Amino acid sequence: MSARRAGACSGQMAVELAVLVPACIAVALVVFNLGRFLVACAEFDRVALDAAVAHGVSPSGSGGLLAGAAEVRSAIEDAFSDTAGASVDVSAEELGVEDGAIFSLGPALVRYRCTLRLRTWPTVFSFAGVWLGTPFSLVHERSIVVDRYCPGVVV
Repeated sequence: MSARRAGACSGQMAVELAVLVPACIAVALVVFNLGRFLVACAEFDRVALDAAVAHGVSPSGSGGLLAGAAEVRSAIEDAFSDTAGASVDVSAEELGVEDGAIFSLGPALVRYRCTLRLRTWPTVFSFAGVWLGTPFSLVHERSIVVDRYCPGVVV
């Protein structure tokens, strides 16, 4: 009787393991990607602020807002060149200028919207003959307002 009972339960642990391992791998990948994203966000916030203050306040050349956004984007991309799956986008908009006004006596405020997109890892992989993929990316945005004629002033 005892031999029959032991034989009936001999495959239970293998079945539990087969069900539990993919779930543990999925949880581990989510935790890994979340940790990677949080580290990238912390670095991005610091680098975006430094780039906006250093390059966005008084951009070189005569390109105006577009040149400032390009310089800020270039500085941020240089800092994230070793981060796999990271892409950076920067846009600029002038604040406080009314439509149709020739000039404004107010401060020349510029808002830089810096966006980080981080693709999750792995993008595509096969597990037990099943192809899995993560087609999405995690997005973080930082908005910084600077005065173009007062270096170092962040509003």
